Amino acid sequence: MWLVSAWLEGWGARLKNFLAPDEELVYVSCVQIALSAPDVNRLLGKRTGVTRQAVMDRMRTTAYVDFVKSQCDGTAKAAFDKGWADLRETQRKHHRAADESAWDWRLICLLIATLGITAEVLGGPLALVSTAVVAAATVFALFWRGTAVWFNLRHCLIAASWGGVWLVQRTMLGVAAAKWGECQAERGTSTVVAQLVQHMLGEDPDSLFIPENFEGLRAPRAPGYVVDNEAAQQLKRKLAHIQYGTIAVCGPRGAGKTTLLEQCVKQADFGLIIQAPATYTPHDFLLTMSVRLCETYMRVAGYTVPEFTRLSPLGRLLGRIRTQALRLGRWSAFALPAAALVVLGASAPVRALYGQYASTLADIARTRYDMTRDLGMEIWHGHTVVASVTVILAGIGWWQSRHTAWLPRLAGPLWRLGSACGALALVVTSVGTSLYDEQLNEQVRHLDPNVLSPLILPLLLFWVCRTARDADVTLGRSMLSLEAIFRPATAACLALILLRLIQTPQTYDMLADPENPLRLAMIVAGILLAKAGGWRPRPSEPELVTLCRNHLYRLQTIQSSTNGLTTGGTLQALNLGSSHSTSISTIPPNFPEVVENFRDLLRRIATQKAVKGETVVIAIDEVDRLGSVTQALAFLSEIKAILGVQNVYYLISVAEDVGAKFVRRGLPHRDVTDSSLDDIIHVQPSTLKESRTILAKRCESLPQPYTALAHALSGGILRDLLRYGVQITEMQEKAQSYELTEISRHLILEELSETFAGFRTLLSNQQWSRNNSTVLGAFRTLSGYLRDSCPCTEAALWRALEEFAFYGASDRPGPDLTDDARHLVDEASVYAYFSLTLLDIFSISGLENRTEQAAEHGLDGDLERLAEARQELGISPHSARPLIDAIRKAWSLPLGPSTNSRIPQQRTSYCNTHMPSPLHPSRGIFRP
Repeated sequence: MWLVSAWLEGWGARLKNFLAPDEELVYVSCVQIALSAPDVNRLLGKRTGVTRQAVMDRMRTTAYVDFVKSQCDGTAKAAFDKGWADLRETQRKHHRAADESAWDWRLICLLIATLGITAEVLGGPLALVSTAVVAAATVFALFWRGTAVWFNLRHCLIAASWGGVWLVQRTMLGVAAAKWGECQAERGTSTVVAQLVQHMLGEDPDSLFIPENFEGLRAPRAPGYVVDNEAAQQLKRKLAHIQYGTIAVCGPRGAGKTTLLEQCVKQADFGLIIQAPATYTPHDFLLTMSVRLCETYMRVAGYTVPEFTRLSPLGRLLGRIRTQALRLGRWSAFALPAAALVVLGASAPVRALYGQYASTLADIARTRYDMTRDLGMEIWHGHTVVASVTVILAGIGWWQSRHTAWLPRLAGPLWRLGSACGALALVVTSVGTSLYDEQLNEQVRHLDPNVLSPLILPLLLFWVCRTARDADVTLGRSMLSLEAIFRPATAACLALILLRLIQTPQTYDMLADPENPLRLAMIVAGILLAKAGGWRPRPSEPELVTLCRNHLYRLQTIQSSTNGLTTGGTLQALNLGSSHSTSISTIPPNFPEVVENFRDLLRRIATQKAVKGETVVIAIDEVDRLGSVTQALAFLSEIKAILGVQNVYYLISVAEDVGAKFVRRGLPHRDVTDSSLDDIIHVQPSTLKESRTILAKRCESLPQPYTALAHALSGGILRDLLRYGVQITEMQEKAQSYELTEISRHLILEELSETFAGFRTLLSNQQWSRNNSTVLGAFRTLSGYLRDSCPCTEAALWRALEEFAFYGASDRPGPDLTDDARHLVDEASVYAYFSLTLLDIFSISGLENRTEQAAEHGLDGDLERLAEARQELGISPHSARPLIDAIRKAWSLPLGPSTNSRIPQQRTSYCNTHMPSPLHPSRGIFRP
């Protein structure tokens, strides 16, 4: 939509410059076009003083006007100036000639034109020429005598000629003005206006967040936003250097292990991913894997997976009958009317053709039959020994060929070749008869070319519609097919062409040729024969598909068989009989049998794929959610039996603890990871550069300061990174501001409030007394300020946050706390310290300058250090606090409570709770 609007606006500006070729107006229109650009227009009105009118006023100053003109090509400006000079000179000459005459040159020109038109209308071209000759003779006589009439007429004609020259030069001036305006817009105003708006925004123009399209953030699992990171590239390298094996993928929760496995399975030629259950039974898990493997292979091979339902055999039979009846009914609704229409139209010529050649064909068939019968009788009576030997050898060869595949391979090409040749012969014969038809050729020779002129427009429309129906239009991330739109239009064009041919007498006679129905029937028969050549018998079900189907029946059903036998005899009044019944029920496969069947089936599939150069990937996800490391190792020990299948890559996501055990390589002793895993990949939290790439692909309008904020809060964890990206848009709506200082303050304080609510829940499970419960009071006070934050409590919130953040559990007076309570308090205090640091960095204006100053202190001043501090919080609060201290030193932030520092004031000045407003009694107002 914006492209169409920009195109219309550009042509509108060209037309405006053409109609009003004023130097100042052309410049103003170029500035307006630059202000309407999306990247510039979205910034207008977001800060005080940065409005469209303010930018326009600055651009109209002499300095900016001269600078813009200096950036443009001198050729366009020279052509514009020359056009104005020539136009002024022509206008001066026109006025001087008009002033010399006592007559009005407009009336004289109008009179001459009226006489010429009247002569043309009344007498035709000859009268117009005669009038011109008389007028020329009269003018010459006036010139010869030198009268005042000649003098006035002469200057009127000169003024009219200069008027025509002025009109041409005015058109050239309009074109030059449009070109000069286009040059100014492309080379001058588009760049200068953007730079001026950035300058007028003041400090940190990139800290403005203007929400636009953030659909990518709202769909974390969307496949179109995946970005390859270092872990994905490392996995590709490992898969390329080993033929098969088991690779573990470890990393913190939310780091993107599942996405990595899904992408690897998606890129493989054959693969499946299965989730490990939180509470598992090895037998059930392997049954599920076997079922998934069979179903996936059958779907990839193009076969239907059998459904095991509770319907009775009669119900399933009726369902199949109903489906086939619906399919047959829909096919019949189109096939029967079409066949009836074709048969009705071709019946007369086909009957005539049959009556003409039926006896001849019957005689030929009878002759061939008699010859074949005589040959058979001669062989039967032994009169032809050579033929008898040939027939015997042919019979033996036919029997021996039952196990070979050459006959079907030969029959298929022969059928295709015969069908193609027969179809081509029918079509060529049909066309050839029309070329050698004397009556049609005579009608074509006498065809008037003007008769075909009405067909030009329908044929052109048909060609356009036929070409457009195969085109696809891209709208954003979706494709719009034009076939549904132009298919009816194509049919309508064909109907219009046929209607024009029928309405024209000459073409109607050509269509009414008595041989045309037969020719059309031959073409239809040729097309049907060509389509029949593409028919293939359905191939027999592959052995692996049959094996998968039988395996599914074995795993998902209990099969039973009952055999009965009844015997009896009658001896006068005595009946003797016996009945025998046997029932057989299969035993569900046990664990070793399931393992053996799974490995055998997977080995067969992998071998088949390896022959074609294809890869097989089996991914087992969510092993890290089994709970403890002991449970995860027990799970690996149980499924170890299915690993190590040749030509199969196993990918298993495990917890970091399991990965650490593998990396230690048996120190101090070996465990199941040494024998189960061949290699391991660590999915590390993303770096700031990777986070910027990920968020930029999902939301192009998210500036870099907000990316750094989301990266710091998430610690580089992908799942949290996307969640904070969505929360930034929520906080922008909540704060009703576009500034980083406002949005970051709301986001950080809301996260801190939710985290403290969780800490209070954990602390409630501890044992407390009157002497050591002062820390709960600090928790309650700070949580209350965070929950009911308003401008009135801003100073109190700041003091409470600093008091809690700078002092850990060991720094607080009072009796000792329990170890668990002390650890929770230390964690909460360091997290508050981390949040306070984020507030000091992002909630104060001038982030760009302060970032450059902090970078001078080394790595501690890098924004990446904030994410590292967040990651360190997950390890130990005691190691995180010194890291945060180093970050605060690099950013020149105090290491203790400060009396003159505060959280930046919110943009709104109203408080709904504490202070009444004289204008709105129901609301409050905060002092300025």
